[in-house]
Amino acid sequence: MVRKKHRTESFDSLFRRFKKTIEKKDTINEVRKREHYVKSSTKRKLAKELAQKKEQKRQEEQDTKRIPV
Repeated sequence: MVRKKHRTESFDSLFRRFKKTIEKKDTINEVRKREHYVKSSTKRKLAKELAQKKEQKRQEEQDTKRIPV
């Protein structure tokens, strides 16, 4: 990604503009994801564990709502 400096633009404003475009395109998260290779089986395992945690939390919330205090 090339950012050209305007005639009267300072380095600080150029850098701010660059950071803003990076944040908008979510480039930082993409770089972090690609930093290390994760096997497909590991991805599936993590996704399964996350789904189980979410379901367990949902079940606990339902149980607490049913029991009158």
